[in-house]
Amino acid sequence: MFRWGVLSTAKIGREQVIPAICESANGVLSAVASRDGSRADEVASRFGAPHAFGSYEAMLASDTVDGVYIPLTTDLHVEWAIKSADAGKHVLVEKPLALDAGQIDDVIAARDRNGVTVSEAFMVIYHPQLHKVRDLIADGAIGTLRQVDGAFTYFNVDPANMRNRPELGGGVIPDIGVYPTVTTRFATGMEPVRLQATVDYDPDFGIDRYASVRADFGGFELTFYISTQLANRQTIAFHGDKGFIEMSTPWNSNLYEGDEVRLHDAPHGRTEIFRFTGVRQYRLQVEAFVRAASGEGEVMTLESSVKNQRVIDAIYRAGKSGGWESI
Repeated sequence: MFRWGVLSTAKIGREQVIPAICESANGVLSAVASRDGSRADEVASRFGAPHAFGSYEAMLASDTVDGVYIPLTTDLHVEWAIKSADAGKHVLVEKPLALDAGQIDDVIAARDRNGVTVSEAFMVIYHPQLHKVRDLIADGAIGTLRQVDGAFTYFNVDPANMRNRPELGGGVIPDIGVYPTVTTRFATGMEPVRLQATVDYDPDFGIDRYASVRADFGGFELTFYISTQLANRQTIAFHGDKGFIEMSTPWNSNLYEGDEVRLHDAPHGRTEIFRFTGVRQYRLQVEAFVRAASGEGEVMTLESSVKNQRVIDAIYRAGKSGGWESI
């Protein structure tokens, strides 16, 4: 069994990834680390981890873990991914991995010199519903793809939340702009070449709170809007000349109406629904990571992370220039 260490006691770890590790078939929670030793003890005890560390460095120096999951604030991801790899640990690090694409080169170098697996934690690419979408598009179920439309919004004006703190890497674009991007790239196997964007900033927090994006993939366009200050919504549709595919809950699995892929066959006027019940995408993610660390499977590569981050970087540039920006 793969021995996991969790580097910090962040909410996403406590609520999503640690429970997924505990449920997984090929891994166990071995250790929790926090800069607050009592907090590490509390979370380790809650989830039955035998080891707790009062510093990140102490856990990385320990032989009680084979790999680490890093849910720190975004500004710390690159630093601790590199330190973890240099300690000989496999690394699953929360998205977004970096604040700009150039930073990921140093993580790639750390991965290669230490011979470990390092991956950005995009749980959505392990959900079978997205694999179904990819297969339908590849099989020509909607003909030639021409348009992808998406929206991802929620409402959060908590000044203490890291998403509203620019010094911690906050902002809507790195937080959820990554999802329509990675989803479209994964489902189509294509990469965008340029984009336009409108970006609105919160005058009090100083972070981007809304963005509208138009990305040119050559044969089709991706358009989406995202916001941290709009009512909750998430959707994405892939539109071809013979039909279209809708995903009811593309990113927060089971949050709204359940996980469904709806295929609308325009020439025949039929709709086919594919339902996915009881799927734990975080569990699928950690199990896939363990297999990859053992040389038996694949996860999102750092090279793919670079391509995704280049899109995020281009959105910021386009928001300032008002024109097309190359990716």
